[in-house]
Amino acid sequence: MIEISKALKIIERETPEVGAERVPLGESVGRVLREKILADTDLPPFDRSQMDGYAVVAADTQSCPVTLKIVGESAAGRGWHKRMVRGEAVRIMTGAPVPDGANAVQRVEDTSGWEGDAVTILESVAKGMSVVKRGAEVKQGTTVFHAGEIVTENKIPALASFGYARLSVSKVPTISIMATGSEIVPLGRKPGRDQIRNSNSIMLDVLCRRLGCSTSVLETPRDDLFELKAKIHGIKSDILIITGGVSAGKYDLTTRALEELGCEIFFEKVRLKPGKPAVFARRGKTLIFGLPGNPVSAAVTFQLFVRKAILLMQGIRDSDLSPGFAVLDNAVRAPRDRDAYIPAALGTDVEGRLIAIPLKSQGSSDFVGLSRAEALIKARRGTDLDEGSVAEVLFL
Repeated sequence: MIEISKALKIIERETPEVGAERVPLGESVGRVLREKILADTDLPPFDRSQMDGYAVVAADTQSCPVTLKIVGESAAGRGWHKRMVRGEAVRIMTGAPVPDGANAVQRVEDTSGWEGDAVTILESVAKGMSVVKRGAEVKQGTTVFHAGEIVTENKIPALASFGYARLSVSKVPTISIMATGSEIVPLGRKPGRDQIRNSNSIMLDVLCRRLGCSTSVLETPRDDLFELKAKIHGIKSDILIITGGVSAGKYDLTTRALEELGCEIFFEKVRLKPGKPAVFARRGKTLIFGLPGNPVSAAVTFQLFVRKAILLMQGIRDSDLSPGFAVLDNAVRAPRDRDAYIPAALGTDVEGRLIAIPLKSQGSSDFVGLSRAEALIKARRGTDLDEGSVAEVLFL
């Protein structure tokens, strides 16, 4: 039985990166960048007006009201490209280029007489008022995004502005998911006596696809060593996730099947509750994770181990769950020999503090309790964390 930290280091060591491919910008959301994104122009590319109003020389407005001659108009996409001098004003629209010679914009609400060839400025303006200077947001040549970042919807406007019609991104990892056990029946079938529906596979399928993977959910083999080995033998995915059959019972055959197939097994027990019988192995180029069959254990081990491998494959260096701290709403106890990662809901108290609420559970098969989990509370083995104490949490 190995430490969680050692298990994570082994996963880091053994997980290869998938290759890269170029995709259209509109198809890149959720993918991982494999190139550095540079600004090919200043943003804004010119001094830009923040208001509808008048471009002026600020010194002309120090004794208001003052009447200035209107010499032109600057609109978005159609600027006025002459030089303005003292005593003049240019009618300007939001987003339009500020003419040379002007150094401020007075909003239209603080002017009068704007329909003729002169405008009266009613309030003085300071130099730079309502003007966004060229390059104030981004300078040409600046690194905007780094390789290893996930492309989000919010990044798309910036990428488009800098001309990235196509992006180099990580290829999509392929994941095969297989639940094991003679008691497992498909979701659409009503379980018979001593049977349960296959909730693990759909859970893992959703979690993998949320991380940008292409998934395939396989048929469930019975508790039969030959059948299980035959199922594993033909799989060529980047990762195979098997749930069930990793404990020490008579019909727990996963580890034995992996051994007989010649897989390299890196670990098969971790100092973790829930999820001690977690397996990590490799067969050819396929990484294999054997997760416990109980839903809570499967979810926790996925979040700690499989998630990390999926992100590492795509070139994300910061592959761990985001850590934080929260005040415990209830006491937490860790077993003497294993670290506990306890599913919790999150909230805030009247003082605005983040509160972690350990979810009441009837054991590692309690998927109803798991359904409200937003974080995992970390408790070092052999420790008791009292209600009201501050605990480390990992956000899901």
